[in-house]
Amino acid sequence: MKDVLIQYMKRFSDLSESELVKLTEDVPVAAFKKGTILLHQGDVPHKCYFVLQGCVRQYAVDANGNENTYNFFTEEQSVTIFNQHTPDKVSPYSLSCLEDCTLVAGDLSTEQEAYDMHPVLEAMTRKMIQADMGAMRDDFSSFISSTPEERYQALMAKRPDLVDRVPQYQLASYLGIKPESLSRIKKRSAASHLRIVD
Repeated sequence: MKDVLIQYMKRFSDLSESELVKLTEDVPVAAFKKGTILLHQGDVPHKCYFVLQGCVRQYAVDANGNENTYNFFTEEQSVTIFNQHTPDKVSPYSLSCLEDCTLVAGDLSTEQEAYDMHPVLEAMTRKMIQADMGAMRDDFSSFISSTPEERYQALMAKRPDLVDRVPQYQLASYLGIKPESLSRIKKRSAASHLRIVD
């Protein structure tokens, strides 16, 4: 299962496969059942995760009691709440397992200790965070400048597996639309695809 992590690390490192295998020997891997809440909104995060298998949802409940989905993390994605800039360090989001998950579960309190033991890990992690932040910035820019239909098309181009892996009301929330709007968009998209095929 750690092969998934090693393949991901190769993108950010010049280390050989054997060196990466050694580096990940002590990496903690844990299994979580579908429905497990990894982090509650308002709690201070103590863990960071990397998805080896499964799907994790990032969401929050607003002041009116509405649940809003902000992201889905699947295989080869890191799950990190960037909240170190806030005074109280609490998370504005919850994280839950939408499927049975196998995750790398890193302890944030021992992060510096791991970097001291493996200096190459810090540089690698920095590159990973930069890549994540860059992708988040690009996705946000695209989101605010696109129509719901365009958001759906972008989802189908980048992450088509989510359509069958997550509940449709959560997918609609992620796209910033109502479930019934998502149904209409999917029907139009399917009809358009059939016309192209014909």
